[in-house]
Amino acid sequence: MQKHANKYKEADDSELVKAAIEGDSNAFGEIVNRYRQMVARTVKGMLGDTVFAEDLGQEVFINLYNSLSGFRGEAKLSTYIQRIAVNLTLNEIKRRKRFFSMFSRTDDDEVIEYNVADDSDNEGKRDAREVVNKALMSLEPKFRIVVAMRMLQGYSTKETAEILKLPVGTVLSRLARGQEQLKKILKARRYENQ
Repeated sequence: MQKHANKYKEADDSELVKAAIEGDSNAFGEIVNRYRQMVARTVKGMLGDTVFAEDLGQEVFINLYNSLSGFRGEAKLSTYIQRIAVNLTLNEIKRRKRFFSMFSRTDDDEVIEYNVADDSDNEGKRDAREVVNKALMSLEPKFRIVVAMRMLQGYSTKETAEILKLPVGTVLSRLARGQEQLKKILKARRYENQ
């Protein structure tokens, strides 16, 4: 077994895909090992660090396994996996929004995002990461994913556009609008906490 593990550590993605399609679980295991951190960053960047994010990350690899025979290699495997992660996460956000909008209407009938965490902190000491994460969760999903991919995960604009199947101009526009909204949210929260 060690021999196979070493073989797959050095294998390129196309070799892993071919072996996994042929039923080699060690090859698929290596795919999971290579890309689980990327998937976790994507899902947590959009949903926050929750149990749901962990479950959805596992679902990404289940979907990958079930669709691997359809992978044509036109894009990098990482791009293919990232698309699955983004699509499943956006579907989850939409599902939650529909479910919680039935119970969370304001007087002016505006939907309250359920995944925006409560700002109250008894000790008044939250680390910067938690504050930014909460602010990020406040963004609309179309802005949140672009900001998360570009700023938190370090994808280039071109890579982000390719993964999301959007024009580069749209990515740039959503990034700018998302960053502007993020600044406003953070500024407002800073004043609330003073």
